[in-house]
Amino acid sequence: MTTPPTLPPNRGVLYGASAYITWGIIPIFWKYLSHVGPVEIVTHRIVWTLIFAISALGAWHRLPKLYAALTNRKALMALMVSAVLIAINWGVFIWAVTVDHIIETSLGYYINPLVSFMLGVVFLGEKLTRIQLFAIGLAVLGVINQTVSLGYLPWISLVLAVSFGIYGLIRKTVAVESLEGLTVEAIVLAPVSLGYIVYLVTTHQGAFLHIDMSTNLLLIVAGPITAIPLLLFAAGARLVRLSTMGFLQYLAPSISLMIAVFLYNEPFTHAHAITFALIWSALALVSWEAFRREAYSAA
Repeated sequence: MTTPPTLPPNRGVLYGASAYITWGIIPIFWKYLSHVGPVEIVTHRIVWTLIFAISALGAWHRLPKLYAALTNRKALMALMVSAVLIAINWGVFIWAVTVDHIIETSLGYYINPLVSFMLGVVFLGEKLTRIQLFAIGLAVLGVINQTVSLGYLPWISLVLAVSFGIYGLIRKTVAVESLEGLTVEAIVLAPVSLGYIVYLVTTHQGAFLHIDMSTNLLLIVAGPITAIPLLLFAAGARLVRLSTMGFLQYLAPSISLMIAVFLYNEPFTHAHAITFALIWSALALVSWEAFRREAYSAA
């Protein structure tokens, strides 16, 4: 899709970069909630996301689209599965951030595009090029190196990469726009989430309404901070080339990695350096190939 003439040509890049920069710095936000249990954080994130998303849809007169998604049996079934996947992804990510494993989350989101390639082959019948196969091989070597170094499988990275990869695959095959889809997912997860919040509040076991006002506000803000970057991403994706968004997606894990090492002093070992070098080499190869293919097709 070409950029409308009334918009500056870099508007889409600005939207996309803003989305990925927000996702990159979001560990700082979750760190401020380290004193709250990760399950409680996720349940608040779901409930407040739902409230924010429905408000936004109402303000933009898009509630009929939400109703259409909810009454489409096929779409609803798919979004129920994606809702579970995103809840798992959020839970593991938030837990990892609060226990000082941001580097592992960064590695997971570097691996994610390569996981998506493999899912495309398995579920969509796509064919891998030689460069993509070589890149996946490099990524596998990176995971093996990290496993040997740690003494166990880097499960945080793999859970994040696979859960988000399958989530993306499902959302790609469902004809529902980003915000409406997120709202349906939040609706699916909201009953259990709200029930858990009520339980924690009434039994005085949770943080919400029992610690301080800043904690309450941070938990509420978890909703907008979830939905806003998604809206920026959707706006950017409509205005720029796919290859451009492909490059921009590496902003988030790169920023998270720098935050982990330079702000929170997580150890970046020699093994990490080898693992990331392998993954970065793989991503450089597939990015170069994608850019070359798109430039050739546009010629």
